[in-house]
Parts: sequence; structure tokens; C-alpha cells
Amino acid sequence: MRRDRGVVRRPVGKNRSSVLVSLSIAVGLCALAVTVLGFRQPGQWLVSGYVLVVCAVQSFSMVRSLLRGQFGLDLLAIIAMVSTVVVGEYWAGLVIVLMLSGGKALEEYANGRARAELSALLARAPTVAHRISSDGAPRDVPVGEIVVGDRLLVQPGEVVPVDGLLDSDVATTDESQLTGESMPVEHHRGDPMLSGSVNGVNAIRLLSTATAATSQYQQIVDLVREAAESRPPLVRLADRYALPFTALTLGIAGVAALASGDPRRFAEVLVVATPCPLLLAAPVAFVAGIGRAARAGILMKGGATLERLARVRSVAFDKTGTLTHGSPTVASVQPAPWISAERLTMLAASIEQYSGHVLANSLVRSAAERGLALSPAADVREETAAGLSGLVGRHNVAVGKKAFITSQVQPFTAPQLPGGHMAIYIAVDGQYAGSIEFADRVRENAAATLLALSALGVRRTVMLTGDQRATAEHIAAELGIDEVHAECLPQDKVRVVAAIGLRPVMMVGDGVNDAPVLAAADIGIAMGAKGSTAASESADVVILLDDIMRIAYAVQIGRETTRIAVQAILLGIGISIVLMVIASLGFLPALVGAVLQEAVDVLTILYALRARRGTFGPSTSTGDLASSGEKAVGEVTMI
Repeated sequence: MRRDRGVVRRPVGKNRSSVLVSLSIAVGLCALAVTVLGFRQPGQWLVSGYVLVVCAVQSFSMVRSLLRGQFGLDLLAIIAMVSTVVVGEYWAGLVIVLMLSGGKALEEYANGRARAELSALLARAPTVAHRISSDGAPRDVPVGEIVVGDRLLVQPGEVVPVDGLLDSDVATTDESQLTGESMPVEHHRGDPMLSGSVNGVNAIRLLSTATAATSQYQQIVDLVREAAESRPPLVRLADRYALPFTALTLGIAGVAALASGDPRRFAEVLVVATPCPLLLAAPVAFVAGIGRAARAGILMKGGATLERLARVRSVAFDKTGTLTHGSPTVASVQPAPWISAERLTMLAASIEQYSGHVLANSLVRSAAERGLALSPAADVREETAAGLSGLVGRHNVAVGKKAFITSQVQPFTAPQLPGGHMAIYIAVDGQYAGSIEFADRVRENAAATLLALSALGVRRTVMLTGDQRATAEHIAAELGIDEVHAECLPQDKVRVVAAIGLRPVMMVGDGVNDAPVLAAADIGIAMGAKGSTAASESADVVILLDDIMRIAYAVQIGRETTRIAVQAILLGIGISIVLMVIASLGFLPALVGAVLQEAVDVLTILYALRARRGTFGPSTSTGDLASSGEKAVGEVTMI
């Protein structure tokens, strides 16, 4: 599909801040030329007038913020510019204007760099699809006109426009931008295709199963847009520093002027107290952190989520599909003495191939993997939620629950099931023939993820499951978790999460039934690679890769990003205070101070951009986080 080239981006150098930078440079060059020609007074008037005009514009903006109840740090910059003009340090005033406008332009550039991963998803959104008409010819239509059931053609290198099922024999797609999976993914006929993935070298056909608006890619785009437009809490935290920082600055400047008897000392202190680092560093860090997470296949709705992730103390997990793979597999075959395991499996699978039950699908798949040839069955009858029976060759075969088989044969003694296993029972010609056991495998890195979360400060881990207690306790024992609360309904999960006292609490799930508790938790994380749209919409974070360790990566990114943001704020405040003290002693002329403050702006923004980098995701082994988790001691509870 054609890629959307219409994503709106603010070009660097063509915004208001960049225009102000250019105008300030032009005014400075003109004033310098006039002064060199011997007209010092007109040069001073030009620069002073320009600085005062900028002050007036900034004052209007500041008043509007005050009327909205927001006390910002622009007041210091305005006072500094006015004071430099009053004491005749007009060149320093011009440098302050250049610093403010240059700092904002630099922020926009830094934000653009940090958002590169986020905007890439938006830029790739397809707008046109090739719909195959009744005569077999493809015709271009707007992607919004695609409906469920349409047959589509996807050319080589194009983006899959909507969710669908592959209608070609085989396809290879690139899903790296969506899931972080670096290797090409191979699909076969009937496999689900992820909207937003890039088709490989061969044209393929697709049967749409969703519209563009309801496809997973559109949900991802919406999450990205929310993340890009959000305002993180630490920006407001920086605003709260405004009043004490302003009072401190004015106090130092006033004392310096009175003690020295030189009014220029007041301006010299204010010049180095302009608050650009405080205003710019935190938002740059959070946007960089969101971009960093996106590169690892972790989409976050905004900086508020990052800040809460940094403080998370409790984590609640859904079991099926989150801590386990969510797809039962054949664990063992227990035949009666008179029949072989292969024969029992073949007969059972020959009947179950006519059922859509998840255990039936697993059994048929297992039989195929073992090379067993299934026979057609006749007169297949199904008893809802109980079992099936039919004729396979000359044998009457019944497959189903224990009660279903007991009703058809003489009472039998079924083998004891291991914890966490399910079973189907088989009768052949009215005689008990055996059982086949199934188990939902725990994810290979689930235990390592719990250890990693403990190392990252999580002190309580909770598992919510609607499964039976025996199964839940088996999984708990395998993961080393002590307490289990099983057979939970969706409302029970919400109640348990609400009752957790150690907060913030994070909930991780993947199904439709997890949507309410994801919304109720302080932080909701959806395993979106195979999870439901409802869960993704309710969550604050969507893990696009089917990797539970990404949950630990998300917490790690939140902690590191918040730490860098706070460090950037404190760095800006600390350097400003040091420069104010130096200026108050008369060792820092206003012009030199203004230039130094510009360097501080660049330093703090570059420091904040460190949040884009880090060791996590594909570049960090599971063992690294797990080994660090083994050193942490925390309370682990399973509910």
C-alpha cells in the first residue's frame, strides 16, 4: 500500500523560535556595523529597542500563563533583559534574547530527533489499498473504504493496510517497526497478517478481517499520537521550581547590587539565572525515553506513564497468555494396556479434527507433527461442552471429558493428573482406551522477568487467574511464587488490584477480560502481540513483541528516563546558582554571563538526550536482568 507522506512535521528552522534567532542575529550585525562606522548611539538604540520589544511580547505571553494559574520561569528572563537595557548592558540583553530563542529552537530540534521512532510509525500509515474486484483485477481505493471480507493485493515492499488472513501460499514480512523483531517473519496460507508490516519480495493476496479504523496498526498509531502530544508530570514539577528559584535569584541579585553599590551587578546576576535548562531538559528527556521504548517494541501513551513506571512497587499478572504461552500442547499420552499411544492418538485426532475446540486443534496439530495419518470420520456427533463421538473405520470412538466417557463405558479409574494439566478421555467400541494430557507451558523467561522486576524496585508481584486452583498452584510452584488466588472473574481482578496497598501498581494482561483491570490499575500493560484490541485500548503501555521480559525493560526505561530528567533539572539549577554567586562577586560581566548561560542550555539539553540511549531490549540479554534480580530480595505474592 502507498505510504502516507502527509504527516505534519514542523520543519526545523522555519518556526517562530528559529525566525527570532535569525532576526536577533540580523539586528546584532546591523548594530555592530553602525557602531563600527562611529554611530554608537543609534546602535545602542537599535539593540535596546529590539530587546524591549521582545520583552513586551514575552510579557504578554507570561500574563496569559499567570491568568491560567501557571507561574513560569519567563519572569526571570524578562527582568534580566530589562535590567541589562536600563544599566546600559544592551549587548548582554541581545545575547539573552538569542539564548531564549535559540534554546527553544534547539528544544524543537531535540524533540524532533527524539520522536524519530514515533513519527516513523505515523509516516508509514497506508492511505491506498489494491482491492481485487469481481473480475479479478486489482483497483486502487482509499484504505478507509476497505470492509471485512474484501480481497486485497499487496505488492512487494508495500505496507499491509488492514488486519487479515493470508490468501497466498506463503509470505515473508518485515515487522521490525512494529514488534522490534529484526528477522523477517514467514507466514503460510490462513495465517493472520499484521497491519503495518511490510511485505517482502513477492506480491501476496490478503482477505481482510478488519477495517482500517479497527486494525491493530491504527490502534498503534493512536497510541503513538497520544504519546507524542502528552505533557509529562516532571514538566509541571519544573514549573513548581519557578517560584522559589525566582525568589532566590532576585534575593541574590538584590543583595549583590546593594552590597556593591553598582546597579549593573543586579543585571549580571539575572543574566546567568535565565531558566532555559529548567524549562527544556525535562520534556526533552521524556520524549527521548518514549522514543527509546518505541525502538524496543514498547509503546507508551505519554510521559506520565514513564514517571509512574519509575515508581512502580507492585505488579499484577494475568496468567494465561502472559506468564504462560496461552496455547495448550500435548504433554503426554496415557493408553490402556491393549492399545498403543500412536493408535490412540490417531483415533482421537481423527474425531477431534471435526471440532473447533482449542484442545482439539492442539491434538490435531500434535498428530500431524508426529506424522500420523488421520482417517475420515462418519456420523460425528457433538455434545456441547462434553465431547464428540463418531465412526472411524469400523470403530466407534468417543472423545471428551471424563463424565462424557463414563456415561458410555463401564466405570474406569483415570490416572492422576499432574498439577497444571488438562486431559481428554477416549473410549473405543465401548471400552476405555486411555487419556491424552495437555499443559499450557510457562514462558521460558517468566521467572527471570520476576527477578528482574524485583531488582528494579518491585516489592510485590501478584498473579490474577480465572483458572482452577490446582493449575494455578502448579504454575506458582514452577515460578517460585507462594500465594495463589484462582478462579477470578473480571470484577474479582479489579477488586484485588484496588486492594493492593503498595502502590503504584502495574497490571499486565492480554485478553478482553483483562481490559477492566488494566484500566483500573495505576499502569496497565497489554501484551499486544497476540492480545486483544480491547486490552490494548485500556492499557497505558502496549508490548508489541511477544516477550514478557519487555515488561522489565519498560520499568527500566521509566526509571532511567525519570532519573535523567531529574538530573537535568538539578544540573540546570546547580550551574545557574554557581554562576549567580560568581556574578554577585563581580567576576562575571553581563555579556560573558549571557554567553555562558547559552552554553549551559546546550549542555543540559544534550544531557537530557541521554535518555534515548541505554542497554535494553534486543541488545540486553535476559540473563543480565535476571542475574541482577537474583541479588534483590522482595515479597512475591500470587493472586
